[in-house]
Amino acid sequence: MNKTELLEEKRERLKKYCEAEEKILNSQSYVLGSKQLTRTKLAKVQDMIAKLEAEIETIERYGTTKRRSRRVIPVD
Repeated sequence: MNKTELLEEKRERLKKYCEAEEKILNSQSYVLGSKQLTRTKLAKVQDMIAKLEAEIETIERYGTTKRRSRRVIPVD
């Protein structure tokens, strides 16, 4: 997966989490027929939004979220 595809995927996930946050803010629980459903906790969604934003920033800046290491051999 190249940088562009990875960014696109992360942005799409971020968009979905933002939509979920909006739904939670509008109503934490709701009734569907005879069942009462409760959405996930707002804090978990907001944590994931912050994580995705950080990952997107890292990818834009460095091209990956993985750490890169290099071996250096000193030569006299």
